[in-house]
Amino acid sequence: MPRTSQRTAVFTESLIREMSRVATRYGAINLAQGFPDWDPPPALVQAGKDAMDAQRHQYAVTWGAPELRGALGAKLGRCLGVPIDAERELVITCGATEAMMVAMMTVCDPGDKVGLFSPFYENYNADAILTGAQAVHVPLHPPYYRFDPAELRRAFASGLKAFILCNPSNPCGRVFSREELGQIAALAEEFDVFVLTDEVYEHIVYPPHRHTYFSTLPGMAGRTLMCSSLSKTFSITGWRLGYVHAAPAVIAQARKVHDFLTVGAAAPLQHAVVTALNFPATYYDELAAEYAASRDVLLGYLDQTGLGYTKPEGAYFVMVDISPFGYASDVEFAHWMAREIGVAPVPGSSFFANGENRYVRLNFAKRPATLHAAGERLLRLRR
Repeated sequence: MPRTSQRTAVFTESLIREMSRVATRYGAINLAQGFPDWDPPPALVQAGKDAMDAQRHQYAVTWGAPELRGALGAKLGRCLGVPIDAERELVITCGATEAMMVAMMTVCDPGDKVGLFSPFYENYNADAILTGAQAVHVPLHPPYYRFDPAELRRAFASGLKAFILCNPSNPCGRVFSREELGQIAALAEEFDVFVLTDEVYEHIVYPPHRHTYFSTLPGMAGRTLMCSSLSKTFSITGWRLGYVHAAPAVIAQARKVHDFLTVGAAAPLQHAVVTALNFPATYYDELAAEYAASRDVLLGYLDQTGLGYTKPEGAYFVMVDISPFGYASDVEFAHWMAREIGVAPVPGSSFFANGENRYVRLNFAKRPATLHAAGERLLRLRR
């Protein structure tokens, strides 16, 4: 039998998805994989049914149904404060996962260097490998996950073609300040680097922190590929609807990559989500407030356990320090926690480039009842 490709030997299956399977195996509460345990807004669900009844069953335009791109362009224009050309600046993808892969393949050739902060969402390393690019990691230093400007400069000076920025950050919950983003922008300008942003948690930010869209910084519109999705904002992670927003010349190339990767996202769901994009501004305020309340519930239980954690500024994850338990392997600890405590986390080593084993990640995208049930189990960690 011929051997499989070398690239598949370099990375493993997702630890996030594995821990979901572990949670099922032990009957644990799944605080590993980041998806909500409630239904989307009723109006959006009804729009999905209506789209099916309207026979929206065949391919949409490859780079996105015009109705969806129009509604998304209008929404982005309100958020970014600049007009969006929905015909030339957007491509609809199968989730932000495909969006990031499209972005990377659009700007990078095999052998190019791609910078990213560590800890990072685990897909980014795999994306670099599949693209044939070389990942260059810049540490975000726990417990506050700040970067060292000198380390960041060295990474850019090493010859980067692109830099990946997740803001708000998965897994650590950082919301980068405008000053920090300005430092990244200045380096991107100086070293002529594309910036690929993952902004899927753009509307899940906790006061006093504010989300700054990277492309709105001076000089960044032409070198930013904004990757995002509708999954987190509208609680439809299974619908797999994402997008890339960039300058027309970049999108013209990105559409070709997207076409041959997936052809297109699910047509009826594209039509349905137009309803959500027309929700009033109060929807986003309420979303952030609900997640802030969920954050406070989970952190309240963690306070009672006495374990250290970093308070999230955005997104819906918290990194918890498990070093008091003395495990050499965070993977072993995560399996033990799912089996014996009844709550499944993600091992933190899934997100770090340097073999870090002191952390697990929990998510609080859950109903209050689920979080209280998980919290009562977490209190067993005190013993």
